[in-house]
Amino acid sequence: MRITAFWKQWDERYQNNSLWQFVKFNLVSTSVSLLQLLLANILPLFFNSVSVPLPGFLRGIFDPAALFDGPSPYVVNGVVTWGYVLPFFLSNFIANVYGYFINMKATFEGEGTRAGLSAYLVTLILLILFSTWLQGWITAKLALTAIAPFARTLAAMAAGLIQFAVLFPLEKYVLFKKKDQP
Repeated sequence: MRITAFWKQWDERYQNNSLWQFVKFNLVSTSVSLLQLLLANILPLFFNSVSVPLPGFLRGIFDPAALFDGPSPYVVNGVVTWGYVLPFFLSNFIANVYGYFINMKATFEGEGTRAGLSAYLVTLILLILFSTWLQGWITAKLALTAIAPFARTLAAMAAGLIQFAVLFPLEKYVLFKKKDQP
């Protein structure tokens, strides 16, 4: 009980302090990362059998020659499949939408708008496309090493770090900025 009271008192005292918001954002990001890591390792169980090739506009991003050293069950007729991309994409998307709402209420104590949510989702989708490619690239490079069992986890952690660097300033200074803040 004492920790809860201390936390609440600390939060009320420093609620608009950037350093305190950074600490809270990190705590929320830790929960986002844990959710993302959990999903990144569970979702392949559901999607590994999906062998539908990616559409043309995504094929340049997910080049099998850049992602895999040799044959892969995720490549059909020279094209990466949805079975490879969906677990990375969905784990990122679900975890970060959760993070958006937690940060809105708990970290920045702001009010979201439809326009803000739309801007966040567009930014998030672009970030996820890059992060999904990055995760795929890292996973492929680590798949042939001694740390292969940790490849997906390490890849998701790298993606999370990049997303953190983009999303904290976006949420603090754009989406949830209070009107009385400079």
